[in-house]
Amino acid sequence: MMSDLTPLERLLEHLPTELRAEAARRYARHETVLFERLARLYGGRRDFLPWFCDLMENLGRLHAARPAALLQLDAERLQQPDWFASQSMLGYSTYVQRFGGSLNGVAGRIAHLRELGVTYLHLLPFLRPRAGESDGGFAVASFDEVDPELGSNADLEALTAQLRAAGISLCSDLILNHVADDHAWALGAKNGDPLLREFFHTYPDRDMPDRYEATMGQIFPQAAPGNFTFDPSLQRWVWTTFYPYQWDLNYANPAVFTAMMCAMLGLANRGVEVFRLDSTAFLWKREGTDCMNQPEAHWLLQAMRAIIDIVAPGVLMKAEAIVATPKLPAYFGSEGNGGAPECHIAYHSSLMAAGWGALAEQNTDLLREVVRATPPLPPSACWLSYVRCHDDIGWNVLLNEAGTDGPARLARIASFFAGANGSYARGDAFQSSSLDKAHGSNGMAASLSGLESAADTQQTELALRRLLLLHGLALSFGALPMLYMGDELGMTNDYSYIKRPDRAMDSRWLQRPPFDDSLLALRHDRDSVTGRLFSGLRQLIALRSRHEALAADAPRSLLPSSDGAVLALMRGPDFLNLSNFSGHDAAFELPAGRWRDGISGAELSGKVSLPSWAMLWLERTV
Repeated sequence: MMSDLTPLERLLEHLPTELRAEAARRYARHETVLFERLARLYGGRRDFLPWFCDLMENLGRLHAARPAALLQLDAERLQQPDWFASQSMLGYSTYVQRFGGSLNGVAGRIAHLRELGVTYLHLLPFLRPRAGESDGGFAVASFDEVDPELGSNADLEALTAQLRAAGISLCSDLILNHVADDHAWALGAKNGDPLLREFFHTYPDRDMPDRYEATMGQIFPQAAPGNFTFDPSLQRWVWTTFYPYQWDLNYANPAVFTAMMCAMLGLANRGVEVFRLDSTAFLWKREGTDCMNQPEAHWLLQAMRAIIDIVAPGVLMKAEAIVATPKLPAYFGSEGNGGAPECHIAYHSSLMAAGWGALAEQNTDLLREVVRATPPLPPSACWLSYVRCHDDIGWNVLLNEAGTDGPARLARIASFFAGANGSYARGDAFQSSSLDKAHGSNGMAASLSGLESAADTQQTELALRRLLLLHGLALSFGALPMLYMGDELGMTNDYSYIKRPDRAMDSRWLQRPPFDDSLLALRHDRDSVTGRLFSGLRQLIALRSRHEALAADAPRSLLPSSDGAVLALMRGPDFLNLSNFSGHDAAFELPAGRWRDGISGAELSGKVSLPSWAMLWLERTV
């Protein structure tokens, strides 16, 4: 029998009295966007209103289950909605297995994170993965269970409490686009459950798959060609964008939306404060398109954001949308022009790739194009900047900025990082279908920067400069910067994956080494390469935290340079990152006034000389 209660009453009925007034205020503030976006998606269904009321009841139960400490965090962050854009914010990304071995082992690394200044820890997938191959944990078999090899749900809750006490927010991946083929939903579909089969896109023959394939690309054309996989249990073709064992979810089914929101809020109640929403560009399918960045994908994210703002406003949504620069702003949404907020944070993958491109070309034209193309953001939103991550450097995000010979230009850059023509870089091409096309490059930052190949002290010095140059860009650009595990110590490629059949086809394992405690022990040894790198990086992080001009939302601009190798990035009127992305000395005429180098303390004015791969962080003093 259908309840006569309104959606708001269904939301509130499970809440304790002391939470109802605030929940009602939040609902009133966000109801219009939430209801309107869901009505766009599902309003044509006869069961839309009953479904919406059931969704509200589920949200009410999850709100009621939110622990007191997290309710307090929600209240505090509502008072400072841009808390994550501060110049004191610093991220760190790692795998549980590689960093601490277990969730309890990660807790044992908190002292190292605090020493670095980390305030945001992104742990790559730690939920129960698919048995066997799991794409590094991105094929999730359960959203409700921690991987037993890493710990338990209780261990997760203990870790999030310890991180909060240390001033560190935990970020978890939430893989929105797909689940493993041994997830309970997929198993139910295979066993004939018609409701669960509707959780996925399946087809009786190749007619529709072939029609979709006509306009779609391929994510892994070598390791996993095509976008559909025949499943013998179903005797149907299943949509599998990434790997055959990752089944794409059907968001045209409102039950999928409910299930994923319950998964997200369940993890939020365990203390997860940030969600990296994986593969957001792929959530909606439309024949005749590349099935990416569809309007419905944004409506889904806007509805998710409205729910977060009602139930757990201390939580952040981060878009993993590795798309061209012009398509990125849509993932933040807009409170004007009929839009609505979406994600709080989005990866600036174009900036990351352009930084590496500038090293390869010894020219900043591409990088300056990306900086110029970076649009302003809505309030309480910021970019995430980074040098490396667990994934490949995807060069195709730069096609808009790379010019008329873009594919060939990017292919040359990719070849450079694979060690071509005597390059100092030690990396590997990833999923490249031909010599004149570039899909991606893999390798640890130290290996790509020349530290692995350095044969003498001079080459080592230049490699260290290149590493600090790239990190200096990420730290000063105007974003939430994120370090990748081991980059602070100069860890190099891990080639052991080649000996494992389940990993040998995927060179992304180059940048997934176990954390090196022997290098960690050298971090304060100024005579060691690790000690020099760690000290230099810590100095930049400390300098950044003292400069309001380096907050994510502070103004940025580019100054002209007569030397194409020089990037002159102004933050506000009085801070300048001056970087030489080449192996030759470069000169630059400083703006009027006197400037102090925050790294060396030197007072500078007029024309300055930049040695090869050198960087100055300058503050105007007069």
